[in-house]
Amino acid sequence: MSPRTILVLNGPNLNLLGQREPELYGTATLADAEHLCVRAAAPHSVTIDFRQSNHEGRLIDWVHESRTSHAAVVINPAGYSHTSVALADALATLDGKPVLEVHLTAIHRREAFRHHSYVSVVADAVITGCGVQGYALAVERACTLIGATA
Repeated sequence: MSPRTILVLNGPNLNLLGQREPELYGTATLADAEHLCVRAAAPHSVTIDFRQSNHEGRLIDWVHESRTSHAAVVINPAGYSHTSVALADALATLDGKPVLEVHLTAIHRREAFRHHSYVSVVADAVITGCGVQGYALAVERACTLIGATA
């Protein structure tokens, strides 16, 4: 991967985006989110490496891999936001590379257990409540942070 590549990681159940609880998460699919990321990165000559897993260990492995292969990480950790110290610890190893956390819904307006995110502690920015547009906003910010201006 090029140093001008942003890794976009998606946690559990996001493979069902557009099908699962559309009244909460909307009807856009994960493919739609990927398309928005690619469009947001293109004017900056940045590429997107877009991945999803329902498995915590796989997400952690990808974060470790990104240490030497990606310029930044955008992550929607989904349910792991609120439970995974291990994922937060992995993101903390990125040694100054930008980490941007995305949530489709406004997590602070939801159930109390969703109000705390372990990932937010290591994130350079947190974007919540913007639906799939949040991905594009995160990619734009990541481009700024890595110095990839249009």
